[in-house]
Amino acid sequence: MPILLGAIADDYTGASDLANTLTKNGLRTVQTVGIPDPSLALPEVDAVVVSLKIRSVAADEAIAAAGKAERWLRDRAAAHVLYKICSTFDSTDQGNIGPVTESLAQAAVGSPVLVTPAFPETGRTVYFGHLFVNGQPLNESPLKDHPLNPMHDANLVRVMARQSRGRVGLVDLATVSAGASAVRARLEALGADGVTTVIADAVFERDLETLGEVALGTPVSTGASGLGLGLARALVRSGRAVMPTGTSDAQPVGGLAACVAGSCSVATLKQIEVAERSMPVLRLDTERLLAGSDEVSAAIAWAGERIAAGPVIVAASSAPDVVSRLQTLYGSEASGHAIETATATIASELVARGVKRLVVAGGETSGATVDRLAIPAFLIGREIAPGVPVLRTVGNAQGDMLLALKSGNFGGEDFFAAALEMMH
Repeated sequence: MPILLGAIADDYTGASDLANTLTKNGLRTVQTVGIPDPSLALPEVDAVVVSLKIRSVAADEAIAAAGKAERWLRDRAAAHVLYKICSTFDSTDQGNIGPVTESLAQAAVGSPVLVTPAFPETGRTVYFGHLFVNGQPLNESPLKDHPLNPMHDANLVRVMARQSRGRVGLVDLATVSAGASAVRARLEALGADGVTTVIADAVFERDLETLGEVALGTPVSTGASGLGLGLARALVRSGRAVMPTGTSDAQPVGGLAACVAGSCSVATLKQIEVAERSMPVLRLDTERLLAGSDEVSAAIAWAGERIAAGPVIVAASSAPDVVSRLQTLYGSEASGHAIETATATIASELVARGVKRLVVAGGETSGATVDRLAIPAFLIGREIAPGVPVLRTVGNAQGDMLLALKSGNFGGEDFFAAALEMMH
């Protein structure tokens, strides 16, 4: 199955966000969970997004996983591979955006790699190499304090340089505004000067279209879903992709419905509060959970008694001050792993009890849940909220299911009810 565009996503919700963007902009898209087993029959598509969990792992591990995914995509004729990252550039000074980008660039060999997390539709813009969130510099925005990958520097040239071995340059907005030829000339000049990675400004969608056209002529790019938008539109304009008709979630699956939340973002906390007005919500005691109590089995029993009557939410989401205290007591890695394991276990047990429509909030929670359910791939359906589509399982041992995998900060206040309404 030759494909027009390959992508490697550093987490599962980011993969869904990208797959949703590619689908909306004209590409038939499938999202796989890891590199598919050879026995899995994928549908005929234009783009494949390989979902990995490499945002917060050791750099060497991330490089190895991304390299395997890139080789799998190249074997299926992908001329261009996008390394999909978070639009808030979530990473530490050790990586993993810089190391993985440089590794993919070495494997592909070409001009300097274009990098941009810009996605104006969601309020992310880049100007003179600085990342803004809804007009605020990233380091002054509410999104700066990610529990695993806090971002306290909005200057992406500086951030990328700390993560990279090679030199990092900038394609500024004036150059991007001048069009694809100007960007190509700038990349050529930077490459001749020894630059290997280039942060690109983008403030409007037309900037992403320019960058997508340029990137498509190179082997590798790195960016958020906004760059995916540019790549997809470039492929459609070239005539190589034809706009699809219909959606993959048109056929209902029936069954019970449930929501599981592990995100501690302000947005998710508000969404849970709003959802509590219309459906039962169980808030797990995360301290008891980390202390090893029977909180998980109690939650499964609570949900099991209620799901036949309608959707329920089980949430391991806590306020930032509680998260900080627990990370101090138990360590950020141990506490995060415990919550991911607990929520994935609860989700898996609910699926075993007949849940066929599942909403999961939180990137790490989504990854752990999908892994626990051993779902190999998804087809992309309608958009629930920007960056969050309905996903229909492909090759799933539990039969057809519809899922929504949401990054913590995505969606409006009524997200849970809106998601369940669309997943019928």
